[in-house]
Amino acid sequence: MLAALHHAQVAVPKGAEDVSRAYYVGVLGMTELPKPPVLAARGGCWFAAGGLEIHTGVEEPFIPARKAHPAILVTDIDELAAALTAAGHEVAWDQTIPDKRRLHTFDPHGNRLEFIQQ
Repeated sequence: MLAALHHAQVAVPKGAEDVSRAYYVGVLGMTELPKPPVLAARGGCWFAAGGLEIHTGVEEPFIPARKAHPAILVTDIDELAAALTAAGHEVAWDQTIPDKRRLHTFDPHGNRLEFIQQ
């Protein structure tokens, strides 16, 4: 019945599209997807890399998700950690799951993200 995860959405404050683009495209290397006009009018952006999509959606009042988060598989976690650090984003390594390298960080809006390399 269930097949795959299509996208994860994270909340952003109103008018945060350029900051989102700088992070999701500029730092993470994702590609921005066009939103249907009716949804584009609500604000936010859609981003994709491989089969993964992250959608940013305007939420007012905005409160970042500090615990709930998407967990994203990556092919080179060291390269990602270096890109995050170079862009000024804190990286917190977590070694609590055996046989998986993973880290947590926060997007520029304060939303928690997890990255895992098998």
